Amino acid sequence: MKNRTQQLKDELIRVDGELGIDKHHKMLSNPFVFMRGSAQLFYADLAGGEIPLPKLCQSWPHTTIMGDCHLSNFGFFTEEGSHGEQIIFGPNDFDDACIGNPAWDLVRFLASIELCRDYCQGLLEGLYPPLEEPKGEHCLSTDHAHKAQLAFLHTYRKTLKKSVKKPDYRYRAVNSFNRSKLMRKAYKKACERSTGGQKFSRKSSLAKAVDLTLVPLKFRNRPGRYKRLDAATVSHIIHTFAPYVDDQILDVVQRQDAGTGSVNMARYYLLVGPTDTPGEAQWPLFHVVEVKCQREAAPLHYFDHLPPMNRLNPAHLTVNCQRLMARRPDIVLDEVVWQDAHWLVRSRHHARYNLDPEQIATAKGSVKHNFLDYVKHCARALALAHARGDIRSTEFERRLSTELPEVADDLRLAADKNAQQIKADRLWLAEVLTP
Repeated sequence: MKNRTQQLKDELIRVDGELGIDKHHKMLSNPFVFMRGSAQLFYADLAGGEIPLPKLCQSWPHTTIMGDCHLSNFGFFTEEGSHGEQIIFGPNDFDDACIGNPAWDLVRFLASIELCRDYCQGLLEGLYPPLEEPKGEHCLSTDHAHKAQLAFLHTYRKTLKKSVKKPDYRYRAVNSFNRSKLMRKAYKKACERSTGGQKFSRKSSLAKAVDLTLVPLKFRNRPGRYKRLDAATVSHIIHTFAPYVDDQILDVVQRQDAGTGSVNMARYYLLVGPTDTPGEAQWPLFHVVEVKCQREAAPLHYFDHLPPMNRLNPAHLTVNCQRLMARRPDIVLDEVVWQDAHWLVRSRHHARYNLDPEQIATAKGSVKHNFLDYVKHCARALALAHARGDIRSTEFERRLSTELPEVADDLRLAADKNAQQIKADRLWLAEVLTP
């Protein structure tokens, strides 16, 4: 444990600067949140052999991967950022995206299934503080979680096989939810927040961030979430980032306490839109653009013998990977060098909607079927995103769809071992941070 203790300290300090910051206290909530805030530990353990990746997987073709692939990094959103109207379900976090081994995404997602189950069971038993209220009185069982892991791998493989038969299948989107009550309900909520939706003026990302009753429009006064900046700083930000947005920058705030893994990374919100006096009919012309300081993708510190594209600066790499993995990437998506750092510029989708662990693992009705439906949709979306990494052939899809059955059980066992380590690491952090 002494070696592990030193490793944990070193890795948390390397990425976050010091031990005991607000992010680390947030990670104490439960093992699932700890996992979300410590992607670097996953790759440290992969590189050190603590996560036993099957030998067959190590020769798999590289492709675009999420890097931080877990249950809560999928959701509903509009394609093309806030400029589109088509609602789809797919990966929605590319901060750790790179060109890497697809098995890394698979194992990390499988581990998140077990940690989601553990969190929701602990939530109902009073072991963990609630981040959101449970949606029912029943929880996913250990047996159901294992079945969900196998269903995830089966659906992922099935999707790749369809792409082998018909290469254009990789351009499909996950946008049909007729067989899943939980997903259909969530899809409807996302649609209501999109341009023209019934709740656009109340529930869209724009409406939540911006006071639509003001003329001109401005960000809401939300201490602890938005911080107002002095006039000189605002002017400097507008001058720097105006070339990268598609209209005028009307207001600027600093965003505080956002995210989990990147909660300690500086970020700003820009209100972008026309300078004309806005009426309700013009609201969809406005949108929020996030400018976020980007650091190195988590896998790259431990795996340097990867394709050359990974040598791009962190923000540029994120932009490239997101454009490859998405069917219709955001229109506003770029990278900027500013203040000796690399910044990611991206439009925030009007219709963002995520399902929390409590909704998929403690929901009313059949918890088992709700959870299975959710992980299958994640598997399909991930397979399509992976398949788009190289559209010159279907070699990636052919290799993985052929070889995945041989390693499915080993991948699940590796994920479960990682999940148990994460639980132990969280307990260590609790001891260190408890007065």
